[in-house]
Amino acid sequence: MKPKILTTLARYDGRQFGADLIAGFTVAMVALPLSLAIAIASGAEPADGLMTAIIAGFLISLLGGSRVQIGGPTGAFIVVVFGVIQQHGYDGLVLATFMAGGILLLAGFLRAGNLIAYVPEPVVNGFTIGIAIIIAASQIEDLFGFTLAEAPANFLETVTGLWAARATWSGPATAIGLSTLVLIVVLRRVAPRFPGLILAIAATSLMVALAGLPVDTIMSRFGALPSRLPMPALPALSPGRMIELLPSALVIAFLAGVESLLSAMVADRMIAGHHRPNAEVLAQGAANIGSALFGGLPATGAIARTATNIRAGGLTPVAGITHALVILLVMLFGADLAGHLAMPALAALLVLTAWNMSEPGKWGRHLRARRSDQVLLGLTLVLTVLADLTVAIGVGVGLGLALRLRRRDERPPEWSPPER
Repeated sequence: MKPKILTTLARYDGRQFGADLIAGFTVAMVALPLSLAIAIASGAEPADGLMTAIIAGFLISLLGGSRVQIGGPTGAFIVVVFGVIQQHGYDGLVLATFMAGGILLLAGFLRAGNLIAYVPEPVVNGFTIGIAIIIAASQIEDLFGFTLAEAPANFLETVTGLWAARATWSGPATAIGLSTLVLIVVLRRVAPRFPGLILAIAATSLMVALAGLPVDTIMSRFGALPSRLPMPALPALSPGRMIELLPSALVIAFLAGVESLLSAMVADRMIAGHHRPNAEVLAQGAANIGSALFGGLPATGAIARTATNIRAGGLTPVAGITHALVILLVMLFGADLAGHLAMPALAALLVLTAWNMSEPGKWGRHLRARRSDQVLLGLTLVLTVLADLTVAIGVGVGLGLALRLRRRDERPPEWSPPER
């Protein structure tokens, strides 16, 4: 359970530091707008996303079991975070995140990191695609400039609310959103190593400011971003409140553990390395406790940002620490500029994130899978979208493990971690 940073620093040199510095800056330019967008989509304040990226991102790299893992708020949490805030308030989310961190610490000490192998792949794929659908639907409002009468509570209410608000469509918002989407895709294809994501969002947001377009920005909707970190504080602890929030804490802990270990496995394939699963789970626990102490969101290893780090040349956890420090510097000295980012541009980013989460390259393989795996994936997806993530995970994992027991005499197919 030894953190990877202790291993890598034993032979650290100037060449590695230079590579980590460049990679850390590059991934920070990706993480910055994503952290803001994920916080907003989760029903939290934009600053909460920055806080999470700084505190949790730093701790995951410092204590984690992967050389190149990048941590922070991720799209997988949007649905559960939104639900907890709606039902229990933001203070309830902070307490649930704090409890989830404790659960992950216990899981790490009990060496439960290896249990990831027992989570059926169709379940992971099903709730990931389901979450992607919910995220994409939730961003249509800002992408096209609709004005909904009230905040929808679930997917079906979102769809009906968008249809009812179709007359409020905004041409300028749509132009900014779709332009951002096209720019991000083009820049990723033309210069995949370049931080094109932040450039695309900055370019369209600058267009809004210069042309005086009637388009919402972070500042116009939420006010100015803070320019310093708050003082850490324990969430209000009471037995009744903790019992009430235990189901949410368990879901957060499950998602954080699964997502981080999947990300670490994908990173291993990209760098021909080997992560330490129990150290990674311990790091996730510490990161979620740290995030909660600063009033942040749940955090986990982020597959897309980890892949960006590797492609940018990141070699050790120093790159992840650098990424967190760069975001901190932006908060301290560039909060006003970040406040001018346009909401349709951030919505376009999340729509693209949702598309990548669904892994369209694997849809064909899902259709060719065993019928029982197709049913398991479809059931988990439908329950995620129409019911509740807790129900989807419980039913999916239960049925998946039952299927595994039934097939115990069969040779299982090769397990393939997602590459989103």
